[in-house]
Amino acid sequence: MFADTILIVFISVCTALLAEGITWVLVYRTDKYKRLKAEVEKQSKKLEKKKETITESAGKQQKKKIERQEEKLKNNNRDLSMVRMKSMFAIGFCFTALMGMFNSIFDGRVVAKLPFAPLSYIQGLSHRNLLGDDYTDCSFIFLYILCTMSIRQQNIQKMLGLAPSRAATKQAGGFLGPPPQAAKFS
Repeated sequence: MFADTILIVFISVCTALLAEGITWVLVYRTDKYKRLKAEVEKQSKKLEKKKETITESAGKQQKKKIERQEEKLKNNNRDLSMVRMKSMFAIGFCFTALMGMFNSIFDGRVVAKLPFAPLSYIQGLSHRNLLGDDYTDCSFIFLYILCTMSIRQQNIQKMLGLAPSRAATKQAGGFLGPPPQAAKFS
């Protein structure tokens, strides 16, 4: 069981590196991505400086300038996301093929023992294809998902120097990031 756990962590690291390699080939090395990333960085810093220097009693003209700049930044972020989209499809295709192969290898095998009984709506994933009623037994898919989420999200990108800058992340907002501060001057 311990060997399976270590193997799954290793598989997770390898697939994360494979995904970043695919992304690098299809996205990060292209001139369009480099140009858009530099533009987003520049606009984010410029916008941040303007927001710091502006006061509450600023005129409508300055507020309009900031809104236009925010709109430009939003458009460039959208374009950057569209450039990344083709790698997302390639990664999705590869991961689907790999998941099928790994599921058949680890089917019905307990790969780890959880120190807790998962919530009832997660038990279907954590105990997938395992026999018995011991819900502290962990299936391949659950451990793989946990490892991949903890490894791939930003850690590999930071190690390889491919993660977006803090300024761009702060301005872009997103699902897990802070919301954009457009309403600050309304």
